[in-house]
Amino acid sequence: MKLSHTIAALILALIPASTLYAAECSKEQPRIVNVINFIRLLEPRDPVNITEDVLFDAVRQEAEMLKRYELRGTFLIQYDALIVPRYQQLLKEGLYEGSEVGAWWEITQPHVEAAGLKWRGRFPWDWHAHVGFSTGYTPEERELLVDTYMAKFKDIFGVYPRSVGAWYIDAHTLQYMHSKYGIVASCNCRDQYGTDGYTMWGGYWNQGYYPSRHNAYMPAQSAAEQIDVPIFRMLGSDPVYQYDTGVGGVQNVITLEPACHGVGDNPKWVDWYFKTMFTQPCLDYNYVHVGQENSFTWDRIRGGYEVQIPRIATYREQGTIRVETLAESGEWFRKSYRVTPPTAVTAMEDYNGNPIRSVWYNSRFYRANMMWSHDMFRFRDIHLFDERITSDYLTTPGTSNKCTFMTMPLVDGFLWSTHQKWAGLRVVELLEDGSSREIALGEPTIEERGKELIIRCHPEQGEFTIRLSEQRIDIEFETATTWAMELSVANGKQLPFKSISPKSIAAEFNKHPYSLHLKQGEFREVAHESIKMRILPAKRNIILDCNLLK
Repeated sequence: MKLSHTIAALILALIPASTLYAAECSKEQPRIVNVINFIRLLEPRDPVNITEDVLFDAVRQEAEMLKRYELRGTFLIQYDALIVPRYQQLLKEGLYEGSEVGAWWEITQPHVEAAGLKWRGRFPWDWHAHVGFSTGYTPEERELLVDTYMAKFKDIFGVYPRSVGAWYIDAHTLQYMHSKYGIVASCNCRDQYGTDGYTMWGGYWNQGYYPSRHNAYMPAQSAAEQIDVPIFRMLGSDPVYQYDTGVGGVQNVITLEPACHGVGDNPKWVDWYFKTMFTQPCLDYNYVHVGQENSFTWDRIRGGYEVQIPRIATYREQGTIRVETLAESGEWFRKSYRVTPPTAVTAMEDYNGNPIRSVWYNSRFYRANMMWSHDMFRFRDIHLFDERITSDYLTTPGTSNKCTFMTMPLVDGFLWSTHQKWAGLRVVELLEDGSSREIALGEPTIEERGKELIIRCHPEQGEFTIRLSEQRIDIEFETATTWAMELSVANGKQLPFKSISPKSIAAEFNKHPYSLHLKQGEFREVAHESIKMRILPAKRNIILDCNLLK
């Protein structure tokens, strides 16, 4: 098919196959795209302008554009729309060949009542977390809701859905869907703080992970404690700017969502984002979700779709990316990885070409974000994972219209910052009077070595190297300068650290205690309002152990 947009061919880097994760792991670094659209029947927030016909038309238009560009997509549908004949006909007859229909797990009044339960919502679909999420129901009710949906879906399509998505699905529901009905893939919301009343903060930042049996937001560290259904992160956050937007409060949105005006419909930003995700270092593979819920209507989705879909088709034709259904990506992940692999997202400039750089590293043990603003560097974020921590909602229904899912922080550049003071772990020179001075590290270079990401900078003081591997962060500075890593935060911020000793930090977050340990170097508490601690090197090296299970 001749397309109107032409993009230069891109070459994928090759890396050796990993024997640690699976014998079948591919030698290439695939760049995987899922086009996932999710379907609601009605929109009670604006029922006059966003009618059921308007919502149906959005899905029809999405399907038509994917057919036009011969792209297979995934359409996830919640129960209230599932039982409507025109949606059934569209999903059976109107999708491009090979597309997938799965479940969108927001709970609605027809769904609850079909399961024999009492509806507690304000509207037939209520977005409040204790009504619209599975977390608002008891484990027994969750199983009834699953059984009811699966029976209806099979009655309509002749098979059970293989993919189920939602902003969040609790671990009990996810495990039940997998063990009884054989789902192979799931997706959840990108990291956000407070947006729409939902907080998902500190998790595996992009790509996919195996969740803990006790907490579906928390990556599992062991195969024994994981649910064998990979969860892929949706909605395509800007790897440079999304994190800091709305710092200290409710986050704003800078994402690939087609309805995200000025971003997801901006050709310049979309070209930069696709180049970043499809050509830059990613360790094992990279993942992009394209698509939108129909609640935004075709009037708002169309501009972004018309920018993104032709570009995706061109990348696909050039062999740069794999466009798959969510279920296909889930099956590939399960065949390729016994446990969650390390991955990275590397942005070596912002979308305006400025030297504002961001590198995300994820493993099953921790995530880290490294940020450069021109020559100045900081660890903007380090969160650690613990499969033993039980979600508040695992067995107890949530009662609030909001919900919160978080992991264990060492550095939180969002919550510990203000617009006047940006928190982070920085490289400093220690002066004779006890004060410190930040060191300008300059431009980084990125090297992928197996499952490690190696970052090198060359300031005038000597070579500075960060090695990120599955369970630890190694920092080396070949210099005669007296230096340290220094954690500074905005005044008045409460940190989780209870005590700091030379080799460990005892911390507690959300009533969960945890300990951070150094294999090399020394923690040092600092009596300063904004400087909370320093990490001093031993023989020019710092080694931070990121395995909380030890």
